[in-house]
Amino acid sequence: MSIFKHAADILEAKVNKLLSRAEDPAETLDLSYEKMLTSLQEGKRHLADVVTEQISLENQIAQAQKQAAKAEDNARMALNANREDLARSALAEKQAEAQKIAALQEAHDTVAAQARKLMDYEHALQDRIEQFHTQKEVMKSQMAAAQAQVKVTESLTGLSHGLDDAGDALRRAQDRTAQEQAKAQAMDGLLESGVINDPLDHRTQTEREMDKLRVTSGVDDDLARLKAEMTARQDG
Repeated sequence: MSIFKHAADILEAKVNKLLSRAEDPAETLDLSYEKMLTSLQEGKRHLADVVTEQISLENQIAQAQKQAAKAEDNARMALNANREDLARSALAEKQAEAQKIAALQEAHDTVAAQARKLMDYEHALQDRIEQFHTQKEVMKSQMAAAQAQVKVTESLTGLSHGLDDAGDALRRAQDRTAQEQAKAQAMDGLLESGVINDPLDHRTQTEREMDKLRVTSGVDDDLARLKAEMTARQDG
């Protein structure tokens, strides 16, 4: 193999690969179906031509048979008129027509056989086209379903990525909330300990501590009072 032939084969392989990638299988099937229909129409035209020729030969045979029959009638009439010479001439015409009929019949038989073959071919091709049409539609439906499944899967994949993003956003929001809650607790602790002051609370630290002590003492006094009342009821 020459280097040029090898390069040509490589180029052809690459071109076929590119065409295969760009090819739409459904369109290819439809194109093949159209080509088969075109081939069927061409076959029908050829069959029509052959049948036309067959009919033409049949007409010529019929005409030759009429001429042969007429020549025989002429020969009989000539003999009745004692004109043997005319009878011979008429019979010669009959023989010529007979030879013509034989030749035409041979051609007719050949054409008729060809017509039968073309009819058989047409019927076989018609059946094959119908089968191919059914297979084509089934394959197109299967391809459409597969393509739809791919698209749905791609959509679901895209949706899952969106859910991942939403999950990340939710986790960030939860972390931020936890941070804010921790900060709020720290601020409350600092405010309670007096490290930072409430700008609306003008009490001193000592006053705040005393007020807190009074609240605690008041709670203790109320608790002691309630216990004493319950004990008194039980004794009574």
